[in-house]
Amino acid sequence: MTHSANYSNEKGSKLALAIAIVGCILVVSPGCCIPDICCARKGQPLPDTYNGATSSDNSAQLGYREFFDDPVLTDLIDQALVGNQELNILRQEVRIACLEVQSRRGEYFPFVSLGAFAGLDKASRFTRAGAVEDQLLVAPGKGFPDPLPNFLLAADVTWEIDIWKKLRNAKNAAAYRYLGTRDGQNYVVTRLVAEVAENYYELLALDNQLQTLDKTIEIQEQSLKTARSMKEFARETELAVQRFEAEVRKNQSEKLIIQQDIVEVENRINFLVGRYPQPVDRMSTEYIDLNLHSLAVGYPSELLRNRADIRQAERELCAAGLDVKVARARFYPSLTLTAGVGYEAFNTDYLFRSPESLIYGTAGELVAPVLNRAAIKAAYSTANAMQIQAVYNYQQTVLNAYTEVINRMAKVDNYGKSIQIKKQQLAALEASVDNATKLFQNARADYMEVLLAQRDMMEAKMVLIETKQQQLAAVVNAYQALGGGRTAGPAGFLVSEELTVPEEEALLLDSEEG
Repeated sequence: MTHSANYSNEKGSKLALAIAIVGCILVVSPGCCIPDICCARKGQPLPDTYNGATSSDNSAQLGYREFFDDPVLTDLIDQALVGNQELNILRQEVRIACLEVQSRRGEYFPFVSLGAFAGLDKASRFTRAGAVEDQLLVAPGKGFPDPLPNFLLAADVTWEIDIWKKLRNAKNAAAYRYLGTRDGQNYVVTRLVAEVAENYYELLALDNQLQTLDKTIEIQEQSLKTARSMKEFARETELAVQRFEAEVRKNQSEKLIIQQDIVEVENRINFLVGRYPQPVDRMSTEYIDLNLHSLAVGYPSELLRNRADIRQAERELCAAGLDVKVARARFYPSLTLTAGVGYEAFNTDYLFRSPESLIYGTAGELVAPVLNRAAIKAAYSTANAMQIQAVYNYQQTVLNAYTEVINRMAKVDNYGKSIQIKKQQLAALEASVDNATKLFQNARADYMEVLLAQRDMMEAKMVLIETKQQQLAAVVNAYQALGGGRTAGPAGFLVSEELTVPEEEALLLDSEEG
């Protein structure tokens, strides 16, 4: 007996050793042939200044109400933040991304299912199952019923142990993408604020062009009346009358084109606001002397915090890095635990008798890919390529943001200087029109001099208005390039509807720790 027990213990030890060796092989061998990954080239460092310009303040910290200081415009922006359809679509994308995080989070917890089963089975007498049942007794002198019912009530548990943090990293990648989607939504908010403001100032410019044409037509009609009077007294010819009349008709035609432009710009604003075509209110002001809040550029490093598109690219980069870890974990074995417990009987009278009707079982499964791992290698290399792509996208986004600030600040400065010069030009042309008109009325100047002076003055006014519009657009775009306009409006776009701010911070912290 002692020899038999020793033999049994020795056999059990060898079996345990064999299982341990096989387990070690399954754990170690898959990691021996993991492909090498590539690395992205390091980008150039972000400059410390904007071509030598910096400031302690930053206009991006100003809300759009403070920056524009126009209640009519800010009311339009408020309506756009609520009614814009693109933002409404993006809100659902943010919600989908949030639900994806919740889905990924649930994958590394046990899956528990509860089920019930009822069935009826008739085995053939000439089969093994039928022959066995015919010989067995349920109780003394009582055989199995034929056909045989079966009733089952059981709970099953399946749990994949996250040894290599594959599931946790997948959840964290989804969390970064959710936060990136929200940053992308916030970038659209800043772009929407800028678009509404741009179109609003274009509308003011068209109003001023219309007023300029009205004043010009009034002056030209007066000149036409003078030319007709002079013709009656043989001091001027029909040619002068025809030229002045042609100029009046040309400008009257131009008015209709500008009125059409006003309709289109109004409807662009209505589309951004999310409403059907209707007149757009605007504040009456001296357009040429209209000035917005002075711009302060801050430091280039602040772009990394203020620009929502940069933050989105950063989140995508973090998510891509975690995707590589998830793909790498697929080379290693996965451990899955399964267990079940329940009651099973052929008669409901016996179903809940314990321990006779009680059934249970548990198992652990360790599975590792050994052969034909081409698909896993391809997925790993793909994740690596997408990570490199995310690196370059981040570098490109930062470069684009810095370049936008440089270009738009230069445009604000240069167009501002141009406006000052054009004002001087316009003052000289207005004086020339006044002098030419007086000389023409006293028959001391030719009608062409009056006509050309009036035309030059009108064109100078039109160009000045267009230049002012470009300057205001440059200020708006520079404000947006710095990251301004992202402050929460009435709909609270910077606060998620799915998670509160503390929950979002905890989610981000969990991602960074993972």
